[in-house]
Amino acid sequence: MKPLLDNINKAFENKARLGIMSVLSVNDSVSFVRLKELLGLSDGNLASHIRGLEEAEYLTTRKQFIGRKPHTSFSITEKGRTAFKEHLAALEALIKGGV
Repeated sequence: MKPLLDNINKAFENKARLGIMSVLSVNDSVSFVRLKELLGLSDGNLASHIRGLEEAEYLTTRKQFIGRKPHTSFSITEKGRTAFKEHLAALEALIKGGV
């Protein structure tokens, strides 16, 4: 079973990070507030997972002001998209190999 687990990416083992990457992989950009609502995470929890994915260069952060209100949004990077696709393929292989 070990070879089936070799391509599982530890960065995506947490369900919050898996959710973040899932949302970002099908959207050009998603705001902090929208991610928080979709995933049911607290500000601090979301921020810590975003930081980890950002450090891995799997997403980018854009901070701007809309009117006078700060607005933070996130986008998946090509590196992140590739890593996430590889992770999903590894999960699929694990599931199919476990039959």
